Amino acid sequence: MQQLSREHARLQPVMADYERYQQLHKEKIDLQNLLEGSDAEMATMAREERPTINRELTVLEDRLRLALLPRDPNDDRNVLLEIRAGAGGDESGLFAAELLRMYTRYAEEKRWKFEPLEVSLSERGGLKEAVIEISGENVWSFMKFERGVHRVQRVPLTEANGRIHTSTVTVAVLPEAEEIDLKIDPSDLKIDTYRASGAGGQHINKTESAIRITHVPSGFVVACQEERSQIKNREKAMKLLRSRLLEAMEAKQAKEISAERKLQVGTGERSEKIRTYNFPQDRVTDHRINMSLHNLSSIMEGRIGALQDALLKEQQARQLGSLVDETGPNG
Repeated sequence: MQQLSREHARLQPVMADYERYQQLHKEKIDLQNLLEGSDAEMATMAREERPTINRELTVLEDRLRLALLPRDPNDDRNVLLEIRAGAGGDESGLFAAELLRMYTRYAEEKRWKFEPLEVSLSERGGLKEAVIEISGENVWSFMKFERGVHRVQRVPLTEANGRIHTSTVTVAVLPEAEEIDLKIDPSDLKIDTYRASGAGGQHINKTESAIRITHVPSGFVVACQEERSQIKNREKAMKLLRSRLLEAMEAKQAKEISAERKLQVGTGERSEKIRTYNFPQDRVTDHRINMSLHNLSSIMEGRIGALQDALLKEQQARQLGSLVDETGPNG
């Protein structure tokens, strides 16, 4: 019922646009008849109304054309966001923490729920890695574009000679898997408990509430220690495990469907450098669409909407181009 309700809510505005399109098309024919009639006053009135109708028809045609594009099956899903420090030592960890803050601000702006599943801090206040659950409306539709390697170029605070260093942070975005997506055999799981600890090894609590789950057939290992309850940590760890297994399954399918890859903005592979944050030049560049913005401080405050919109439009343009190639210019 949930899936049907979501689909009904998605199709309602499309049907409203189509009904309005039909109505306007009929009005356009009526106006044309008036223009060709003998009543000069009515012809003048029709001539004045025609541009307004044509403009609205053009807008509706564009919207309906986009509505007919193949939908990403994960568009309605929540996501698990994974951020990991890459090359660059302490500076990479510090920038990873800044990216986490950027996404937190972005989620707040979009009114999404942002919940940590696993966070590991470095001794210098940076971030080793973090796994965050983001839930809300159209989360995957936008966050999927953040997958890849994010590169930062700046002078670290510890740099005495003022040299610019280059560091990287890896971001992975997984569609959240539901229990109905795949069945996990409990006998395939190895579950360990341990004491939750923070940066530097100090214990957060004295009970073994942290959970580590190993999926033996795939070798995937997930952990969660953010909750004081072992049961809650286990639920979150299982949620993360399902999503990683679903991602692996979809990646295997994607390799078998070459047409699917042509519709992506970039490949989405974790090894791909997707964006550079250049602090000395106050510039952020998305390499997939060759787009640069010179308001880096605003971007780091979570205002990444302009980048997201541009990436979405590029994806839609590629999909439309693919449809034209398949059906011909006349559909």
